Amino acid sequence: MNLLQVLTLAVVQGAAELLPVSSSAHVIVAEKLMGLDPTAPEMTLLLVMLHTGTMFAVIVYFRRTWRETWFASATTLRSAGLNLLVGTAATAIVGLALLQLITRLFASHTPGFEIEHLFGDARLMAASLATAGVLILLAAQLDDRPGDDITPRTAAWIGAVQGLCLPFRGFSRSGATISTGMALGVARRRAEEFSFALAVVLTPAVVVREAWRLVKAQGAASALSHAALMSAVRPGLLGMLLSFVAGLAALRWLSRWLEQGRWYVFGLYCLLASMVVLAVG
Repeated sequence: MNLLQVLTLAVVQGAAELLPVSSSAHVIVAEKLMGLDPTAPEMTLLLVMLHTGTMFAVIVYFRRTWRETWFASATTLRSAGLNLLVGTAATAIVGLALLQLITRLFASHTPGFEIEHLFGDARLMAASLATAGVLILLAAQLDDRPGDDITPRTAAWIGAVQGLCLPFRGFSRSGATISTGMALGVARRRAEEFSFALAVVLTPAVVVREAWRLVKAQGAASALSHAALMSAVRPGLLGMLLSFVAGLAALRWLSRWLEQGRWYVFGLYCLLASMVVLAVG
């Protein structure tokens, strides 16, 4: 993996992670086009670093908004904390249950099956992209409700939909959660803020899980693999910085288009991307 490949993946991950177009599908396609192995330990290390970069982009971008709305008083802070707790719990319950169900369905036919084995399935990715595209297009038809905010009920629904997205590469997390919020009558801006707050809570768990997979893989790896991992750290740090910058740019773009009522464009893009994935895969 050379520096140009790292930088390419950083831009793809940083931009697509925070736009409602599914970063995982884009990264997997980019890896295949560059002849990289998505299951290689050094790729896992790189993606962990890139995820970290985009998480910090979200925190930096929304820090002022969250401070002015959620940290304005003890009451708003308690309300925001409760909503995040409910949303995260719903994500965990639905996501883990779905992961176990999928694992049981495939484990009997594939010894040693892990959910990651499905990530390269082009048909599954295409179907997920198409589903997300339809959901975004439907939500785009709804009128904005500037006064409506997040409640524990809407937080639970948004969190549950986030849980449904976890096992499927191509099912945009941000696209699905923001669209769900809009469908439930939440103001577009509030749905966006809550969606990415949930992402900040979820990302450390994803990073820890990927890091654990890396440690397990490295435990059985050779010295050559260890050297490959160490050689990926330095360009990975540069990639993390680039994913941070790309993430900030993507968030500004997303917020502007969401406020301008151009949410439907992302839905059309997801439908187009689903056809491209089928053609490439």
